Amino acid sequence: MLKSIEHKSVTYVGYTKDLNNRIIAHNKGKGAKFTRGRKWKLIYKEKYTSKNKAISREYYIKKNRKLRNQIKDKLI
Repeated sequence: MLKSIEHKSVTYVGYTKDLNNRIIAHNKGKGAKFTRGRKWKLIYKEKYTSKNKAISREYYIKKNRKLRNQIKDKLI
């Protein structure tokens, strides 16, 4: 989970094989349209052995706003 570090604080949930390069790309305005124009920092990550498990968990966190807020509030 990424959190914006400028303006209004928003979070972004996604999956990737290369976390460091993905954060760099988001901060350069590449990648997901939602992330463009903001600077991001990593606040939470999970590691999975399969792409299917990672995508499933990503979807769950994206749709479960209560869990997402608990993660954000606990870690900030």
